[in-house]
Amino acid sequence: MKPSLPPNGILGTRREFLRTAGALAAGAAFARSPLVAAEPAPTMQIGILLATFVRPSLQQRLEAAKANGTLHVQLSLDCAGIAAMPDEIPAGLAERIRTESAARGITVASLGGTFNMAHPEAELRTTGLRRLRVLAALAKELKVPRIHICSGTRNRQSMWLRHADNTTPEAWKDMVACVREAADIARQAGVVLGVEPEVNNVVDSAMKARRLMDEIGSPHLKITMDAANLFHAGQLPRMSEVLDEAFALVGKDVVMAHAKDLDRDGDAGHKAAGEGKLDYERYMALLHKSGFTGPVFLHGLSEAQVPGCVAFVRGKLAQAVAKSGGRV
Repeated sequence: MKPSLPPNGILGTRREFLRTAGALAAGAAFARSPLVAAEPAPTMQIGILLATFVRPSLQQRLEAAKANGTLHVQLSLDCAGIAAMPDEIPAGLAERIRTESAARGITVASLGGTFNMAHPEAELRTTGLRRLRVLAALAKELKVPRIHICSGTRNRQSMWLRHADNTTPEAWKDMVACVREAADIARQAGVVLGVEPEVNNVVDSAMKARRLMDEIGSPHLKITMDAANLFHAGQLPRMSEVLDEAFALVGKDVVMAHAKDLDRDGDAGHKAAGEGKLDYERYMALLHKSGFTGPVFLHGLSEAQVPGCVAFVRGKLAQAVAKSGGRV
């Protein structure tokens, strides 16, 4: 672009010419600078499992979430008055969820879709997959991008309890076959599954989560990270090493994170964030460093603990961002 001329058509002195050209050049360089076009760096969103708020209706639970400033939720359908993994979605439910959440400025960021994907009875795994397909269709209709799952256990009484057979080749084979089909269901619905490594499940470590994802090889299978669920018996003294290894293995694939705490190793954590032994400063720093910008869902807490836990996690996240120079 040529410099504009003064009204008399003469550029004037050589000094004026150089000053004008220099200003134009500086302006052009500034316009090309990425600082001008850059958007604010995205960061994590503090959310909550909606089931934390015990209320008789979906509307009242959403009101409680809003009142506590937790505007990103993971929704289990029993919060809407039906089974968590239903055989069908009642007419009008999708519209009710959409309307009631939007009216309160709440984002349904994930649906809860856990069932025992390693159950020793094939029929029960098949039933779980059929219900997951129903849930995935609802997620697609609601434009909810994520569904939270777990790998399950050989324990017949509870999918949250360990079983000696979890480490057998048969358990791994059955679980992988189930997860593979689940990933295809997710592909058809255009959603992502976040599988959570958990010490009592078949996928009981980040290493096994990495193995599972590599075997399935689907972009619709990612990770839900809950650092309080990673510590086998005797590993708490190696907390930094365990956390660092977990993020080195699967950090780039984390699409959801959970925020709770633990008071002992060898079991999943069951305490509110900040009330146990988890190194939250390191956990948030690793999430931030990995480039994660998704929802961090509080759970394992009472409603009375929500304000304190929100402040605690937000503070640890702010520390992580500040120490990194604000870069994601």
